[in-house]
Amino acid sequence: MGLSPEKKKELVEAFGQGDRDTGSAAVQIALLTERVRELTEHLETHRKDFSAQRGLRKMVGLRRRLLKYVKRRDLAAYRALIEKLGIRGV
Repeated sequence: MGLSPEKKKELVEAFGQGDRDTGSAAVQIALLTERVRELTEHLETHRKDFSAQRGLRKMVGLRRRLLKYVKRRDLAAYRALIEKLGIRGV
């Protein structure tokens, strides 16, 4: 239940510095955000899937740490990233 290769490529192109940039924090955050959205949809119908709930909490925690890193390094990039992804209700 991962991301399709097409969706992953699209996110890498949108948030990366190049077409093969999968390691930058912005790309990792974008990929995690998409996985969180998919898993949230899954959990709306399968409320008792506790292993999926645990995985979701781990992904959200990792994304939070990466966002904290980006915020510490470049505040303008952080604000642009959360606005582009539509997270944090800002």
